[in-house]
Amino acid sequence: MTVEHGSSLDSTETAIAGAEIPHADKDERPPASQGSTRLRRLAAIRHSARWYFARWRLIVATTLVVAAVGVAAGVYFVLYLPDQRVDDAAAHRALQAASDGAAAVLSYSYDHLNRDFDNAKSHLTGDFLAYYNKFADDVVAPTAQEGQLTASAKVIRAAISDLHPDSAVVLVFVDQTTASPKKKDPEKTQSAILVTLTKVNGSWLIAKFNPVA
Repeated sequence: MTVEHGSSLDSTETAIAGAEIPHADKDERPPASQGSTRLRRLAAIRHSARWYFARWRLIVATTLVVAAVGVAAGVYFVLYLPDQRVDDAAAHRALQAASDGAAAVLSYSYDHLNRDFDNAKSHLTGDFLAYYNKFADDVVAPTAQEGQLTASAKVIRAAISDLHPDSAVVLVFVDQTTASPKKKDPEKTQSAILVTLTKVNGSWLIAKFNPVA
């Protein structure tokens, strides 16, 4: 009896000892656990990627806006303002040329006609220069010498009517005084003249001279 009992016990122990007991290994995790970890990692990566993308998109958008404003400001200050200054300067030169030319054309003195005519011609060009040459020689000179006339003209106001890079139209208002020793009182007249200018070799010259009032 004792032998049989001991034999049965030994066989049981042997069976237990020979059985494999499962154990957890760090490198051999269940597939489900590995998949869950991988999903969590992918979710974290996507979240970080979305955050960085949104941040960089904001930075890029801000940079583009700043750049656009900078370009607009650059265009305004580098291109537009100089053009404005050039236009203002050109208008000023046109006004000055029209005023000086009109005063020269309408001013003369019988005792130095040639000097006055040469001064007037320096402000003229084209057909009007040719017309003035003939008119001064045929009409103004004999009339001024006969009546001992002295005419002085002063532009009291001038305004740009039209302005282009190589042409301009200026309305000038002129006070003209004509005096003669043969007349007691000087004769004063006022007139408005539409002066058309043409740029020749960088200088504004009078191409047309049309009284309007």
